[in-house]
Amino acid sequence: MIDCGRKGMAIPIDYSFWKQNQKTTLEGLRGKRVFVLYSGGKDSSVCMHLLLKAGREFGFILEAHAGAYPVHRYTEFEKERLSAYWQDKGATLFWHGVALDDALLESEGNPCMSCQGIRRQKLNAVLRNTVKEWNDLVLVVSYTLWDLVSYASEYLLSGVFTKAKGGSSRELQKRFVEIGQRFYPFLEMKEGYSVFRPLLPYNGCDVLKTVEEEGIPILGAPCAYRDFRPKRILERYYEKMGLRFDYEEVFNFARKTMGLGDPSTYMGMDKEQYLTKVF
Repeated sequence: MIDCGRKGMAIPIDYSFWKQNQKTTLEGLRGKRVFVLYSGGKDSSVCMHLLLKAGREFGFILEAHAGAYPVHRYTEFEKERLSAYWQDKGATLFWHGVALDDALLESEGNPCMSCQGIRRQKLNAVLRNTVKEWNDLVLVVSYTLWDLVSYASEYLLSGVFTKAKGGSSRELQKRFVEIGQRFYPFLEMKEGYSVFRPLLPYNGCDVLKTVEEEGIPILGAPCAYRDFRPKRILERYYEKMGLRFDYEEVFNFARKTMGLGDPSTYMGMDKEQYLTKVF
């Protein structure tokens, strides 16, 4: 499943190497509406860093959209600080208010799942109100290799090593459909829009190393609910143990052991189903 290299060997992402690996996809972005889902975290910030360089070279302009939720993370100071940095780099951040406070999350058993649903609703509202030509839209999402490894671990712990019945089994199946599509770097959907995940080959430690070496600012306020996300707990384990993973090994594991579906399973979905239930 995993290919662990030497411990502690974080390597910053080399733009030239990344560009060469993504060349075909980047060439196809010319003239497209490149819509980056920005959170202020390290992953989406490195996505912005790489795509801004690529945009100048391949002839496309990106726009970055952020759902400012949970509210306690996105203070006016933080939004102004991050906006100023990216404005200086040539990109405008569009901040979308989601709620006045975090009361909806504080009463939930799993606030992270609720937060994800609320942010998804906001994204769909923004897309409905702003997208005129779906053929021109490219949604950029900043999942990394560590996310995929965590999804595989979640599948083993919740879906294989645990006996799930009835509603729990249906929820696990729904969850697997949702996470399965995240293993694919590029999906071209039947209505013409595309989904691009530029960081899938990279370990989280390499993304963090890039942030540090490039001096890229990230959101300073930690999420109060972060420990409800299994992948955050697992990421701390990867960091502590100095683990590194290989994308092809993880992908092959997902295909052979998890029963990862063909990309056509997702590309054939109506956008209403995909964007509201899966994405």
